[in-house]
Amino acid sequence: MPISIELTPSMMREIIMDHYSSPRHKGVPTEEGYQKIHTDSVNCIDDFDLYLKAKDDVVIDARWEGVACTISSASTDILCEQVIGKNFQESEYMIQQYLNMIEEKPYDDSVLNEALVFMNTGKQAARIHCATMGWTAMDELLKDEEHK
Repeated sequence: MPISIELTPSMMREIIMDHYSSPRHKGVPTEEGYQKIHTDSVNCIDDFDLYLKAKDDVVIDARWEGVACTISSASTDILCEQVIGKNFQESEYMIQQYLNMIEEKPYDDSVLNEALVFMNTGKQAARIHCATMGWTAMDELLKDEEHK
């Protein structure tokens, strides 16, 4: 029987701050074979590159580098962690479910894992772009890779 744990506001803040202060996937890749996309915001300090390395329609690695606010940093870092090892279809489905969650539409929470910490972001209009810019950029990278 699966264990159900309710995410409290305190737990959500802790996960967000952990990914902001100790990002696991921040840094410019040193190997070849990465695709890159740039994203930024006119409303926030967010200005970063997102990197994707894939083989046979599976994400091998995902990284990001630049300046970003707490929400953007943490959400992009969690995104990178969650797409690694997934195929493009699974990644795109997860991204769509995340965007649905942020837009307060019905979504499949079973694929979001730690990204669920952003479930209340849709109630904070000023934070929506921060929480989604890495995700929409990754979706664009995945779609570009599929069309190669």
